[in-house]
Amino acid sequence: MIMMFCILVTAAAFAQDDIKKYPSCKYCGMDREKFGHSRMLMEYDDGTSLGACSLHCMAVELAIHIDKTPTVILVGDYNSKTLIDAEKAFWVIGGSKMGVMTKRAKWAFEKKEDAERFKTENGGDLASFEQAVRAAYEDMYSDTKMIRERRKMRKMEHKHQ
Repeated sequence: MIMMFCILVTAAAFAQDDIKKYPSCKYCGMDREKFGHSRMLMEYDDGTSLGACSLHCMAVELAIHIDKTPTVILVGDYNSKTLIDAEKAFWVIGGSKMGVMTKRAKWAFEKKEDAERFKTENGGDLASFEQAVRAAYEDMYSDTKMIRERRKMRKMEHKHQ
């Protein structure tokens, strides 16, 4: 019990002020406060940590740092924007709402009833964290291609202004 309490207190302290510590995503530069509903925060067993805007960018991080072991993985609850344990969250994959850095959205909810309500209103499938991460890797090529094309279009639009 004491060990579990210490872990929870450490995780809560780690999560405080995550947006101040990591205001933008390391991989795409997106504003983590603006995307508080999808942001992620992770700590490794070596004491290093990372804040990302989305599961997509967190998956990039995990792939690049394959020899590091995450000890804490938190995600913004879609409704409240508070950080919750990503592995215990109720995830919804897909649906009609556009995702962050992805065509196929992956949203996390602290409460199962919130995930089910979202699914009823917007479509998608209930999933575990492992299924959401797997979907992020499956979508990586098409999502990266989509992001490159959007950025290319924006650069061209700015050139012509």
